[in-house]
Amino acid sequence: MSEKATIRLLPLGAQFTVPQDSALRESLGSFGIEFPCGGEGWCGSCKVRVLEGVLPVTPEDRSTLTEEEIGAGWRLACRAHATGPLTFQAAQWQTPILADFQPMHPSAQLGLGIAIDVGTTTIVAQLLDLRSGEVIGLRSALNPQSAYGADIMSRVAFALHDSRLTTIIRQFIGTMVADLATGRVSELRDVVLVGNTVMHHLFAGLNVEPLSHVPFHPSDLSEQIFAPSDLEWPLLPSTRVRFLRCLGSFVGSDILAGILATGIAETKHLTALIDLGTNGEIVLGNRRRILCASTAAGPAFEGACIRMGMRAATGAISQVFVRNRALECHVIGDTEPRGICGSGLVDAVSAGLELGAILSNGRLQNGDNREYLLRPPVAITQADIRELQLAKAALAAGLRILVNLTGATVGEVEHVYLAGAFGNYVRIASACRIGLLEIPGAKIIPAGNTALRGAKMALLAPGIDSQVSVTHVSLESYPSFQDTFVDCLTFPYT
Repeated sequence: MSEKATIRLLPLGAQFTVPQDSALRESLGSFGIEFPCGGEGWCGSCKVRVLEGVLPVTPEDRSTLTEEEIGAGWRLACRAHATGPLTFQAAQWQTPILADFQPMHPSAQLGLGIAIDVGTTTIVAQLLDLRSGEVIGLRSALNPQSAYGADIMSRVAFALHDSRLTTIIRQFIGTMVADLATGRVSELRDVVLVGNTVMHHLFAGLNVEPLSHVPFHPSDLSEQIFAPSDLEWPLLPSTRVRFLRCLGSFVGSDILAGILATGIAETKHLTALIDLGTNGEIVLGNRRRILCASTAAGPAFEGACIRMGMRAATGAISQVFVRNRALECHVIGDTEPRGICGSGLVDAVSAGLELGAILSNGRLQNGDNREYLLRPPVAITQADIRELQLAKAALAAGLRILVNLTGATVGEVEHVYLAGAFGNYVRIASACRIGLLEIPGAKIIPAGNTALRGAKMALLAPGIDSQVSVTHVSLESYPSFQDTFVDCLTFPYT
């Protein structure tokens, strides 16, 4: 029997054991420590400080960390091995995980069902009484695949040479399902999963290679149906497991579920659904016609590509206000700031524009300064502002193109639903101020977890998802997209 090493994480207060000399990456990932570069050791985002025990300095530590950091005990968690008992100082991630408790219409079915939103960052599962539509159980957790990359493209790159991500996600969700159904497995009839195209492919074991390069044509967009034995889940053979169909290259079944949840396919008014997660997805339409598209907008809104960017977790600046011509910052967890998340970034640029510190072309007003200090030590750089410009321009241009394809004008869009965590927490006034949303704020509605709500609707009314017809639009194929994109780069003057 191999020896075990005890690992303690502070300030979480968590403790676990691992085999001696084993890599810590997978274990630490389950506690929210992310590895944006997929564990390659070059981004430095996963550093932890050794308080007790010894972690040898690796070549990656020396190339990524400063000598002062190494001397103070900092190491890259992705390269660490448990050589003995260890106590780490780890940042405590408190990720806002959106569930959904809106009342659902009852169905004629008997038994139980489980709806699951398989997000890139988080996974949420709800157990429902199919007859009443009542939620009777909830489980949520960080996606364990985060140990192999925080964003979908990092995971695609990993999956090209390793099939482990399929096994990991199946086993993890299988445990969540078994936990929810404890003592009532015989009553479980149906499990419905939704997620983006990469999550769909990885769960189903489909080839992700086509998603790694232009033109990003998926292997298979169709609904994937499994028997529990296919997934090695401890359920009755009669239980059906379905991962709903995707709509396009990077428009997944989570967006299909969002269309169901917001009722776009039933309204006569032109309505939009925007989901800004690890990618940016846009839906526009009504009961006559629905268009969808994806844009390379998400990473900046989740803090990726930003020098001090991070997820919405403890230590992140999540809101920035202007009071008496000065900045005030709200930090998640009411602690010292250590970074900025997407909603804070949008606020910060909006505030900078209001104060004249940032010009409409995105330049810092004082050209000698290469950063804009928010609350020490957190600042945004000229490059960070540029990343936000690129992201917001991609989304705004995408919505303009879809509106033009319907033959309407932006002013004719009746409602815009913002889905997901970012849409739930971003300040609408700031999003409009920077030109991210070119729609009057009164028409914009934070919609919560529409993916989970739509998955429950598909669970309670089987076949409802197949009745929705959606046309996928490849924005890059339209000659006017580049000109529109460039036009959307600047920030509004007023």
